[in-house]
Amino acid sequence: MTTQPLWHAGATPALPEHDLPRAVDVAVVGAGLTGAAAAALLARAGLAVAVLEARSVAAATTGASTAKVSLLQGTRLSTIARKHPPAVVRQYVEANIQAQAWLEEFCLSHEVPIDRRAAVTFAARARGEQAARDELGHARRAGLAARWVEDLELPFPTRGGVWLDDQWQTDPVQLVHALIQDAIESGATVHEGVRVLQVRDAGPARLETEAGELLAHRVVIATGMPVLDRGGYFARMEARRSYALAFQTALQPWQAMYLSADQPARSLRDATHDGQHLLLVGGEGHPTGRTRSELSHLDRLRTWTRRWWPDAEETHAWSAQDHTTAHQLPFAGPLLPGADHLLVAGGYAKWGMTNGVAAALALCGEVTGSRVEWGDVYRPWGRQELAGASQVVRANARVGLELASGWLRPVVRPPSDESTGELSRVCTHLGGPLRWNDAERSWDCPLHGSRFDVDGAVLEGPATCALAPR
Repeated sequence: MTTQPLWHAGATPALPEHDLPRAVDVAVVGAGLTGAAAAALLARAGLAVAVLEARSVAAATTGASTAKVSLLQGTRLSTIARKHPPAVVRQYVEANIQAQAWLEEFCLSHEVPIDRRAAVTFAARARGEQAARDELGHARRAGLAARWVEDLELPFPTRGGVWLDDQWQTDPVQLVHALIQDAIESGATVHEGVRVLQVRDAGPARLETEAGELLAHRVVIATGMPVLDRGGYFARMEARRSYALAFQTALQPWQAMYLSADQPARSLRDATHDGQHLLLVGGEGHPTGRTRSELSHLDRLRTWTRRWWPDAEETHAWSAQDHTTAHQLPFAGPLLPGADHLLVAGGYAKWGMTNGVAAALALCGEVTGSRVEWGDVYRPWGRQELAGASQVVRANARVGLELASGWLRPVVRPPSDESTGELSRVCTHLGGPLRWNDAERSWDCPLHGSRFDVDGAVLEGPATCALAPR
């Protein structure tokens, strides 16, 4: 069994090496799905584009995704509808429809394999059934051809679920590399292992990176949680980790991708790897750094899977990080009101395969002056964000509690052979007390989701600096 995501198990194309340019039209920070799609769109538009990736292409959230490209997203529409009017829900769905269509055309024209599946939000218990039926109502009112199905092809009892035909799934790493290659063919340069440390925005934006300085007329921050503290996005979002396991089975591909309406969530899809059919099981999400044992979440998924698929053989186990906004909508647009040269995107609530592309389309419209008609729903600092004001207060109260209580707990140290030297256990973002992640062998911050490896290097932001020696 390997602890890396399934999608990283194969070889990936080598990228051409370029020195960091002195100046570009657009600097894209982050080479996940949003950054790769934005780079391809902007380079196609004839702009000089440089992509700066701190680690490697698709190394973080996108590369650990279950990669369901679906308009039926669990009970997402119900969650949005609790804070926003039906018109906003319809615009959100329209954004996802356009993003899914753009991505499908790209995959078909660039020979990225896709597996067509129905998407199903299923119910295991009475509360889940009510939640799923509520989602069905919102989906239909938003124009989706969803229907209720009583009998599902699952080995455990269910109470039926919402069914939406003609959705699909893919390999997210293969997809992002195809987008990056498209961007390169249109003139973009891609720089792996180049972390952006700061952006100073007097005149052309001045990006300070580990490889030197770069000037850009526009900057797209596509890092999930923005690595720039301006705008307080770290206080308006919550970082969450979730888990996935791959199992070799004798099953044939299912007809659908499944996600439970009940909690704890259970996500199911199939995949093929090295000629073997695999079952992918996901779920067990929680706020980053706020659990006694990350490994226990993987173990609960294992126990649940072996109950219903007793002959399944585990091949891969991994986790991923995503972010949810207080107002429950993604964002894509200016970092600050009026700061049209600094653009950000994120807050996809685990549905980045469509929302990440929608964000890229919206950002490209901002840069080229051809804004998309649904872009206001994604635009930061819009009036829809007022719907999340109370959640911001509650979330930051929890952050304050974590900050205070974290210093009262004994430091949990990793095994002595897991770390080289003595490192500070204080997050370099805003000084949060780090916690040991026993599944990923990392130090995680419960305040805003920054993560560090055993040697102190940054794995995920908003932190940009490694842990200091203690």
